[in-house]
Amino acid sequence: MVEAKSGLMGSVRRLSLSLLTIVGTRIALLANELQEERLRLTQMFLFALIALFCFGLGILLLTILVVVLFWDEHRVAVLAVSSVIFFVCGGFMLRLARNKTLSGSKLFA
Repeated sequence: MVEAKSGLMGSVRRLSLSLLTIVGTRIALLANELQEERLRLTQMFLFALIALFCFGLGILLLTILVVVLFWDEHRVAVLAVSSVIFFVCGGFMLRLARNKTLSGSKLFA
C-alpha cells in the first residue's frame, strides 16, 4: 500500500505541485518586472517633464534677450516671428504626439 502512494499517482501529484509552484514563481516575477517597468517609465516621464520645463524657460529667456537686443528698431517684428515659430513648432509636436497615440502600443508584441 505504501508503494502505491509513492508510485505513479504520487509522482504525478509531485510533478503537478512542482509545475504549480513554477507557474506561481513566474507570475510573481512577471508582476515584479511590470512594477519595475512602471517605475522606470514614471521616472522617465518626470525627467522629461523637468527637461521640457527647463528648455521652455530657456527659450523664453532667449526670446526676451532677442527682443531686448532689437528693442529700438524691430521689437514687434521679433515678437511676431518668435510667436509664429513657437506656434508652428507646437503644432508640429502636437501632430507627432497625436500620430504616436493613434499608432497604438507594441507592449508584448
